[in-house]
Amino acid sequence: MHPYATAYLWEEILQPDNFLLILGRYLHLEVKDKELADGRIVKKETMIFPRYHQWSAVSTLLNGVRKEGTGARYLIQHSAGSGKSNSIAWLCHQLASLHYPEGEQAGNKVFDSVIVITDRTVLDSQLQDTIYQFEHNRGMIARINREEAQGSKSSQLAQELLNATSIIIVTIQTFPHVLKAIQENEGLAKRSFAIIADEAHSSQTGSTARQMREVLMAEHLSDSDEITGEDILDATLASRRGSDKISYFAFTATPKAKTLELFGRKPNAKEDSKPEPYHVYTMRQAIEEGYILDVLKNYTSYSVAYKLAHTDENQDSEVDSKRAKSELVKWARLHPHNIAQKVEVIIEHFRTRVKHLLNGEAKAMVVTSSRKEAVRYKLAFDKYVQEKGYGRLQAMVAFSGEVDDKESGPEPFTERNLNPNLNGRDMRKAFDTDEYQVMLVANKFQTGFDQPKLVAMYVDKKLTGVDCIQTLSRLNRTCPGKDTTFVLDFVNDPQDVLEEFKTYYQVAELAGESEPNLVYDLQHKLGEQGIYQWHEVTQFADAYFDPKRGQDALSNYIKPPADRFAKRYREALDVLKDAQERLREAISEGEEGYRQKCERGVQAAKEAKDSLDTFKKDLGSYIRFYEFISQIVPFDDHELEQLNVFGKHLLPLLKQERLDEDIDLELVEMTHYKLKEKRTQHLKLQGDGGNLLNPVTSIGSHAPKDKKSELLSDILEQMNDLFAGEDLSDGDRVIWLNKVVAKVSENDRAVDQVAHNSQEQAMLGDFPDAVQSAVIESMDVQNRMDMDFLSNPDVSRQVVSLVYQMMKAMGQGQIGKL
Repeated sequence: MHPYATAYLWEEILQPDNFLLILGRYLHLEVKDKELADGRIVKKETMIFPRYHQWSAVSTLLNGVRKEGTGARYLIQHSAGSGKSNSIAWLCHQLASLHYPEGEQAGNKVFDSVIVITDRTVLDSQLQDTIYQFEHNRGMIARINREEAQGSKSSQLAQELLNATSIIIVTIQTFPHVLKAIQENEGLAKRSFAIIADEAHSSQTGSTARQMREVLMAEHLSDSDEITGEDILDATLASRRGSDKISYFAFTATPKAKTLELFGRKPNAKEDSKPEPYHVYTMRQAIEEGYILDVLKNYTSYSVAYKLAHTDENQDSEVDSKRAKSELVKWARLHPHNIAQKVEVIIEHFRTRVKHLLNGEAKAMVVTSSRKEAVRYKLAFDKYVQEKGYGRLQAMVAFSGEVDDKESGPEPFTERNLNPNLNGRDMRKAFDTDEYQVMLVANKFQTGFDQPKLVAMYVDKKLTGVDCIQTLSRLNRTCPGKDTTFVLDFVNDPQDVLEEFKTYYQVAELAGESEPNLVYDLQHKLGEQGIYQWHEVTQFADAYFDPKRGQDALSNYIKPPADRFAKRYREALDVLKDAQERLREAISEGEEGYRQKCERGVQAAKEAKDSLDTFKKDLGSYIRFYEFISQIVPFDDHELEQLNVFGKHLLPLLKQERLDEDIDLELVEMTHYKLKEKRTQHLKLQGDGGNLLNPVTSIGSHAPKDKKSELLSDILEQMNDLFAGEDLSDGDRVIWLNKVVAKVSENDRAVDQVAHNSQEQAMLGDFPDAVQSAVIESMDVQNRMDMDFLSNPDVSRQVVSLVYQMMKAMGQGQIGKL
């Protein structure tokens, strides 16, 4: 170890060749358009100089290519917020101009084209803009996107590949549409390509990546005048092992186990060595060097407690226990009172702790668990802001498609009608202005979104694995004046979040390697079900790989097993429905022996249906695992490949039917609710080893669970035991208090006294009597609370105070339906 921490400056950076290269190929004037609140566009110019880890990564990768040639794989694990977009841009340009220094190909380009693939449709333009801004000649870079595509994107991309355009930028969603067009063109034979995958996860480790290699390996199919189906099958198997003409550069902050196995490298030939990243810049190093912030330093967790009740026990019914619990949790999460309480916490925290930071430009993100939840958050947010008169606090909401929520409005909700002030502007650019302070999201902008002014995040969604790291890392960007972040979490256990971060705090490591022979076990299990005959698999595969056969042949061979599955499924459903009907009759008749016999009949019928459900799940597992493991292990097994292509076409044809009856929650109400701040803490990331990533060690282990039916009222009691906690009191009642408040709101004198007097003054007027009258008038099923109010002065005073506070909080004594 060198005695001087700055030794790298004169030993590496200031070496003449390196320094001149940095000046000539890295130094860059970045120009960005910034939209002001009044709509004016101003240009912001920044001189970009590479950070050491960026220069080191690009230099190491270029040296790797010079040493190994084409056909290798490189996994780059760089922390979120470390500047991956610029690293990719520098790597693109230098790979595109890399030439062989000597040998037979001296002077020739190493790669005909560099293809950059991002799997984030929403954010692809952000990466594209970064690459496109670097110095380039006309025609050197092609961006395949909706805005710039002339004609179809498929034909445009095929043409760019044939033209050997230096850099081609696409999304992973675009690529599958052009595979066939490229495959039919022999002009790509013997070409070499560099594939750069941004955030290399499932989309680059599955069938699309494999198809890409097949398409770009036309040399395997063009040596013969007469190409047979077997030739194509052999080429497909060869493509799974990779091509010596295609190099992969996979960038990610959070590599999954599959990503490490596919793109990682073993440091030595020992059996116990496991694949590792080629270049690493860890979260720990980035935090210590000040390039990103530690988002776990200011972590506040909340607890939510509530009680639910059935309003009419005479209409109680048996329902599927597991599904009812799931529906009740969703119902409680979407309950207007739950969302209103959280919105109040969010807005008041933002106003008092966040808004003034960064010279008043600080921003926040609210992460919701569903699109419907995002819609209701937006409506509740706007309502609270209007009632409180916080006119300058504005939120935008981001989600895909339409949300049909009749309880909130008659028409479907979209980004367009919920964000009327956007007027077609790009959401990222509009959020960067002073016009918006908060962004409400549902599965959008949770990865790759780069907004340095984000200071706070309010989490109302369960976060696990990579999703947890990527989402919270939106906060870690630095900017002038930003030295702290806030996380308010309504859902997750802080210790669980800390464990997720430990996995990627330093170098991601595998616990072991996936077991390839599992694919044979699942192949045997699928064959035992009798849904297909092996000759049907081979006939379909022969037709699929035969370039002379058409789609009609494929349909003819796939139809018999699909029909066989459908027939068995219909028969199993009919038997199950009949058995369930007999069981209901036996229960009503009360004959124990007959009831037990019917129960056995229902169980046998369920097992018949479950075996078919399991077959479909296992077939999907086989396809996914084979697509992955065959890129690592050279099986050279025609039967595995035949079953794979057969299964991919059969799977969409296997239709299932759910017997679940709709669960009516109309008679369920929330009686108590309490949102409580637990604690604010620093979740400390230590320097010791992180959690290991688990490889695939078992597949096809799905076992259907026997459904359990219970009375809805019993399920509500179980839910209350789970979610109510021990500290709920009568003061936390929701429904009863809401009824009283609504009744008091009909009294004009009481409303006027609340609006124009302090609580102490209101208690001296007609207000207490108005509350008592409202209690008497609304007496019903909540009889115990009514009597407590009328008989206990302490309870009476507490309730009157709560009613005043609720009416005051809603603004001018007016309260809407909670």
